[in-house]
Parts: sequence; structure tokens; C-alpha cells
Amino acid sequence: MRIAVTAGALSAVIVGASVPVSGMLQDYPLLSGQALRYLLGGLVLLAWTAMRGKRLPLPSARDLPALFGLVATGMLGFNACLVQAQAFAEPGFVAAVLGTSPLVLALAAPLAAGRRPAPAAVAGAAVVVGGVVLLSGGGAWHGPGLLLALLTTAGEVSFTLFAVGVVRRLGGVAVATWCCFIAAGAGAVLGTFVGGWQVPTVREGVALVVLGTVLTAVAFGLWYHAVARLGADRAGVLIGLMPVAGLAASVALGVQQLTPLNTSGALLVALGCAVGLRHPTPPLPVTTHPSAPRVALPLARVERSDTLN
Repeated sequence: MRIAVTAGALSAVIVGASVPVSGMLQDYPLLSGQALRYLLGGLVLLAWTAMRGKRLPLPSARDLPALFGLVATGMLGFNACLVQAQAFAEPGFVAAVLGTSPLVLALAAPLAAGRRPAPAAVAGAAVVVGGVVLLSGGGAWHGPGLLLALLTTAGEVSFTLFAVGVVRRLGGVAVATWCCFIAAGAGAVLGTFVGGWQVPTVREGVALVVLGTVLTAVAFGLWYHAVARLGADRAGVLIGLMPVAGLAASVALGVQQLTPLNTSGALLVALGCAVGLRHPTPPLPVTTHPSAPRVALPLARVERSDTLN
């Protein structure tokens, strides 16, 4: 469980700290850039599987709706909504709305599995939401800004919810690999008609490599490992670490000041994570694909994040 918590926390920190890198692709076509990023991420994950002497499990027909739904909403859809939301709302407002993701997961994941939400997970997520609001400082919006921010949040949540079932059957690395390849194919087709293609500059090429390897391959694999071990509701509280890492990166780069308000928000997020991750249920072995690593899951965790997505 400690390894799972560390994996989830590290994934969130990677995503949060990568915001300046994502900004380097501001002038690059969105969809074709996503296609290149996810293709690279998929290839890295496939190479990692081969290096470990494993075989990539093939998804069955029952896995495809979740995989395609995850890609459409939690990856390509999320990124598109995030970009559009920031055109009609201040970044702080979008961040504050996104900060409700842990609470949504703490409530929705157990209900989708037919069980009651865990009080510790809900309480921890609520504290995390309060911390994120303090961190972001809120902000204004106009036009469809609120709707787009809510759609972005829905994409963030679906990135985890859609994955829970297939992660149990295929394993986290396999799910991340297949999602990357599906997203790369879909992004390539859509990008050909919307935005087009262009040769990246050296700066953009470096950003694509970093996003494809670290943010996609490494962070995705770590996140789905955490979800498999902790459950979507408990792992969700770690999403609050993303804006904390973003704050730390911004302060280190000198683009944001450390104030008592955002410091208090960071401390609240840490407190919420500690509360939400308490009282784990003893793990019980579950059946996975024969070629996927065996993953032990809590009996009560059978439910089916640029950011994590």
C-alpha cells in the first residue's frame, strides 16, 4: 500500500510540475501534438513491457468500450475542454473547479460499485477540495467558461473511473499502453482535419519528448498502479497534489509568489490526503489476464488527470 500511495503521489506531482512544459506547445496544433505525445508514450510503455519479459495483454470485446470511452473523454476530450475553458475563464477558476475531482471520485466510484462511500475518503477529499480552492485563488469566468470547466472536470474523473475495470483485468501498464495507442490513432485522424500537421521546433520537440515519456508513459503507469491497489475513491485524493506541485514549480521558476494563502492551501491538501488514505481494507487477490501481473485489490474496491490526462 505504501508503494501504491507513493506511485499515485509521484504521478500527481509529475503532472502538476509539467504545466510549464505543456505551455511550450501553445503554438503547436493541439490534436496532432497529442497524437505524437501519446504515440511516444505508448512506444515507451511497450518497450518497458518487453524489457521485463512480459507480453502485452490483448483487450477483449468487453474492455473496448471502457478503453475508447477513457480516450475520448479522459484524454483527447479532457485536453480539448481544458484549452477551451481557459479561453473563457481565468486559470484559477478552472483549477478550482478541477479541484473538485477528488470529491466526485470519492462519491461516484463506490456508488458505481454498489457500495456506500467510505467516510474517510469523502472527508479527506472534501479537505483536499478546500485546499485546492485556497491554492488557486478562484477567479472569474464568462460565457461558456463554467460549462467548459465542468466538462474538463468530468474528463478528469472519467480518466480514472473508466479504467478501474480494465485495470483489474489487464493490469495498469497494459491499460496505459493501449490507451496511448488508441489516443495516438484518434488524434492523428482528427488532427489531419482539424489543425493540421507541422514540423515541431527544437523547443516543441523537447516538450513532446518530455510529455510523451515522463508525463504520459511514467505518470500514467504509476497512476493506474495506484488506482488498482487503492481504489479510485482513495487514490482520487492524491489528485490534489497536482496543483501543489504546480505551485512549487511556479515558485521555483519565479513566476509566482509563495503567500500565506497558497501555503495554507498546500497544507490543507496534505492533510486531506492523509485523512483520505487512512484505514485501508485488507487486499484480496483478483483474477487478471494470464499475461498481466497479478494485482491484489481490496474486496470493496471493485469499481470501475496538460494534467494527468
